[in-house]
Amino acid sequence: MTRFFPILSIILLTVLDTSQCTYAQAVSLTGAQLNRVGLRIWQNECAGSVAGLTSWNSGEDFASLGIGHFIWYPAGRRGPFEESFPPLAVFLDSQGVPMPKWSKGPCPWTSKAAFEADKGGARQKELRAILSKTVSFQTAFILNRLKGALPKMLAATKASKKVKANFDGLLATPEGAFCLIDYVNFKGEGTAKTERYNGQGWGLLQVLESMTTASPSAFASASKAVLSRRVQNAPAARKEQRWLAGWHNRCDGYLRKL
Repeated sequence: MTRFFPILSIILLTVLDTSQCTYAQAVSLTGAQLNRVGLRIWQNECAGSVAGLTSWNSGEDFASLGIGHFIWYPAGRRGPFEESFPPLAVFLDSQGVPMPKWSKGPCPWTSKAAFEADKGGARQKELRAILSKTVSFQTAFILNRLKGALPKMLAATKASKKVKANFDGLLATPEGAFCLIDYVNFKGEGTAKTERYNGQGWGLLQVLESMTTASPSAFASASKAVLSRRVQNAPAARKEQRWLAGWHNRCDGYLRKL
């Protein structure tokens, strides 16, 4: 397993600088803790394996790539979930990581079957090599997404004071910050109207609205409840019950020390 974490704190200072302090500093994480954030996200999404960096889950219409399983749709295909791999490819390129031209357009594989048949092909091998060596950049990309999440959530909620208080309270501790960083990558901000079943979302916003106190334990409980509601509301054809135990296990991980 290739790790490029020694330069993570430098990258974050460069990428996430805002005014006279960095967002990484605002998140109150040390360089070592930021390293662990990237590793834990990789473990949560890909079981920490290089092979898992290029995946296509059963029942999905898109590829899932990188430590955050960033979504990539084939040409002409769009689903309810926000696409995140093309912005990551642009971001990596902007940081001096040469990305193949074909990685910046639509996903070249049109189905899971086509994707799996080409698992050992040159393009997926190239992607895995790049993604295994850029964990620090991918972590910075996820952190940057969290940075932009709060304004979007406050604009979309009727409980802005509660949402901001819970967000700020979590951000003040390393474990709470990890809850926010991991979940926004895991299930998004919760502001997109397309990411709803029966009008109810399952993103970070919905978890923050449901929390009783600004603590990792309250976050874990609220996130499990929100995800259980998602599964209950999901179309039967999606068979989302199969994922719920794993999702809940991931939420239980928010109780661990970072």
